[in-house]
Amino acid sequence: MSHVGTEFAALEPLLEEYAQVEAQMADPALHADPSRARSVGRRFAELGRINAAYQRYSSAAEDLDAARELAQEDPSFAEEIPSLEEELAQAHSALRTILIPRDPDDACDAIVEVKAGEGGDESALFASDLARMYARYAESKGWSVTELSATHTELGGYKDITLAIRAKGTPSPEEGVWAHLKYEGGVHRVQRIPVTESSGRIHTSAAGVFVMPEIDTDDTVVIDPNDLRIDVYRSSGPGGQSVNTTDSAVRITHLPTGIVVSMQNEKSQLQNKEAALRVLASRLAAEAKAKREAEASAQRLSQVRTVDRSERIRTYNFPENRIADHRTGFKAHNLDQVLNGALGPVIASAIEADEAARLAQAGGA
Repeated sequence: MSHVGTEFAALEPLLEEYAQVEAQMADPALHADPSRARSVGRRFAELGRINAAYQRYSSAAEDLDAARELAQEDPSFAEEIPSLEEELAQAHSALRTILIPRDPDDACDAIVEVKAGEGGDESALFASDLARMYARYAESKGWSVTELSATHTELGGYKDITLAIRAKGTPSPEEGVWAHLKYEGGVHRVQRIPVTESSGRIHTSAAGVFVMPEIDTDDTVVIDPNDLRIDVYRSSGPGGQSVNTTDSAVRITHLPTGIVVSMQNEKSQLQNKEAALRVLASRLAAEAKAKREAEASAQRLSQVRTVDRSERIRTYNFPENRIADHRTGFKAHNLDQVLNGALGPVIASAIEADEAARLAQAGGA
C-alpha cells in the first residue's frame, strides 16, 4: 500500500475483504448453498475489479520509480519516463473511478413491469413494443427473459406485462442486469399514427415502465402472512376468455402498502403464488430503498429515475424514426433498430451521465 497514501484510505479494508472473500469462494461448503454462493460471488467479482485496478496502479508506480532511479545512472532510461508517467496517470484515474461507491444492487437481476397508460389500444400496443424491445436487448446481452404475468388486449397489446430478466452466472456489477435497466423507469412517450386511426393523424400516447432489482431469497425482506390477502381465480387470455378450468391464477394484496401482484402464467396455483411473492418482495425492497434515498436526499440519476414513474424520460417518434432521451440529451434516428433491441447506446448515455454525476459528487469534477 506504500504507493497509495491517504487519498485511497478506503482501499486497504477492501483489499483485506477481497482476501477473505477469495478464501470463502474456495470453500466447498459455500457452494452447497446456491443463493449464498451467488451473493458471495457477486461481491468477489466487485472486489476483484478493485484488486485488479490496485495491482495495475501499484505496478505502474513501481515501474516509474525504478525508471527514475535507473535514469540517474543511465540517461537512456529517462526516455521511458513519459510513457510510464502516462500509464500511472491512467491507472490512478481508473482506480479512483472504481472506488466511487456503486449502487449495491448493480449486479442483481431485474423485474421489469410495462403498463399501458393514456391512449387506449394504442398505448397497449406501445407497451407491447417496449416489452419486446427489452426482451431483445436482454437476449443480445445473453440474459434470459421470463414472462411472469401479462394482461393482453384484443389487438395484441398489453395492458400490463411483467418480465424477469436474469443474467447467467455471476456478472460483475457493471455487467449486471440492474446496472443497465435501472435507467428505464418512468414514462415513455410515443408519437405515431395508430393502427386504429383512419385519417392518418399522428397521436401521442404513453406507457409506464417500472424496474426493480430482483432480490435474492436470503435478503432481508420480511413479509408477514397476516398482511396478505390472497385471492385465486381462473386464468384468462386475450379478450378475457378463460384458459384454465381451475382456479390457478393468484392475486396477492399487501394490505399495509396496497401493493397488488397478480400471476397467472404458471400452471399451478402454488407456482403462481411463489412468483407473486417473489415480485412482491422485490417491490417492497424497491420501495424501502426509495424511501431511504429520499430521506437521505440521495438524488443520484440512477436512483431517482428508477422509481419515479411519473416522469417522462423518453420519446419515440415514428414519423422521424427518432428516439430522444430527455434526461441525457441523447438523440438518434434509428428508432426501428432500438425497438429491435439496439438499446445499448441509449443506456450508455444514461450510464455516462450517472458516472459523471457520481464523479462530481465525489469531488472529481
